[in-house]
Amino acid sequence: MAIGKRLNKAREGVDREKLYPLAEAIKMVKERAKAKFDETIEVAINLGVDPRHADQMVRGVVTLPNGTGRTLRVGVFARGAKADEAKAAGADVVGAEDLVEKVQNGTIDFDRCIATPDMMPLVGRLGKVLGPRGLMPNPKIGTVTMDVTGAVKGAKGGSVEFRVEKAGIVQAGVGKASFSEDKLVENVKALADAVAKAKPAGSKGTYIQRVAVSSTMGPGVKVEPGTILG
Repeated sequence: MAIGKRLNKAREGVDREKLYPLAEAIKMVKERAKAKFDETIEVAINLGVDPRHADQMVRGVVTLPNGTGRTLRVGVFARGAKADEAKAAGADVVGAEDLVEKVQNGTIDFDRCIATPDMMPLVGRLGKVLGPRGLMPNPKIGTVTMDVTGAVKGAKGGSVEFRVEKAGIVQAGVGKASFSEDKLVENVKALADAVAKAKPAGSKGTYIQRVAVSSTMGPGVKVEPGTILG
């Protein structure tokens, strides 16, 4: 009952049919983020794509200019000098066969997974474990790379992976309610620009169709799509 009352109060002043400019929408969401913890600010972007077709898949990675406000645990599959490089860059878990075995046994102590190309034959065995969690390393988003230092520091510094879901929606956290409005606007625009650049050749018609921002416990606010780019 308490949650219902709080949500109803948060919804006051939000026109569910109106499209708000991005800066105004962010302000409204921040004002309504009243939970006892620092809520995550999230963006949902409806795209004019059908992810069931391979030529309409949208995915990528973007480094948010102001970070995410979240500390990610980074796991790296690497050997020798590259393993040492990963540790020096701040990776939380580093290993080769030993790490593969650990993951196979159900222990996953990381939120982002990076691998050097030579490790992929081993890591490929973990597809059924890492794939459903969105953790499988992929060269298209920079998580299969010899630049281990850059990948680890990017993950630690606020890089966000995005991937379109079955319904054609990309969702991502773009910061915390404690961030300033300007920083959140910059982060949303960085994500939107990356999503726009990832537009697949198979997409026809309007690409970015609908946008909404919300906090973890707050109501969604609809955004004018044209205000999230540039």
